[in-house]
Amino acid sequence: MTTVLERPTTAADAPVVDKRVVRRRLGPGRRIPFSLAIGPILLVGLWSLMSWTGGLDPRTLSEPWVVVQTARDLIDNGRLPDALKTSAIRAFSGLGLGIAAGTVLAVIAGLSRLGEAVIDGPIQVKRSIPTLALIPLLILWLGINEEFKILTIALAVMLPVYIHTHNGLRSIDGRYAELAETVDVGRVEFIRSVVLPGAMPGFLLGMRFAVTTSLLALVVVEQFNAISGIGYMIHTASTYGQTEIIVVGLVVYALLGLTADGIVRLIERRALAWRRTLGS
Repeated sequence: MTTVLERPTTAADAPVVDKRVVRRRLGPGRRIPFSLAIGPILLVGLWSLMSWTGGLDPRTLSEPWVVVQTARDLIDNGRLPDALKTSAIRAFSGLGLGIAAGTVLAVIAGLSRLGEAVIDGPIQVKRSIPTLALIPLLILWLGINEEFKILTIALAVMLPVYIHTHNGLRSIDGRYAELAETVDVGRVEFIRSVVLPGAMPGFLLGMRFAVTTSLLALVVVEQFNAISGIGYMIHTASTYGQTEIIVVGLVVYALLGLTADGIVRLIERRALAWRRTLGS
């Protein structure tokens, strides 16, 4: 009879169990499709509910269905498209001029100590003076015309573009400059390949503030001797107590702002695809 001797098991023979805790990545979570529209949709839903239950007096804030019908009427008689076209031309003209001026000044001040000494001081002085406070002076200089309206918008837009772009230029890691010197990169190539891409996040952040600021300035300048535009339509409606037309104008402004901000966000995601952040 053959006896089989079993070898006693030892700790080395026991199966290895991985006790490491798998943690999820910290951050805001997965990206939600059309997240920019969720908040406004909820607000409209709350507005509809309050109007339907009688919680809102129509004389204070018109019902959403009345506003929609009013918008249709304004579109049919051509009043809303004409006002939107005029306001869009003013806003985009001032926005383009302000972005160009703010970017050029930021690059000069960000890349040159002399440029910063000459430019940054006056910009900070302008920053402490609200653009709307300059309107009486601009009217004396330019009169109440389209140039006055576009320049006012441009002055309001220029500040956020300059501040954030300049900050982006000054915040670039100095090690990149040391590396460029090590590999003997020229100044022009260094600016093109390192400085400008490094300042892009700041510039795009300034753009997001700029598009909103342009609409805020547009609302104000269209109150001065304007005979067309969304702001003029709102001002006329307030004179006659037409709340529904006022709300239509405000909704148009809101849609313009959301659309412009969404476009800038899309550009930001595409242009900064190389940068990994919590929002990526």
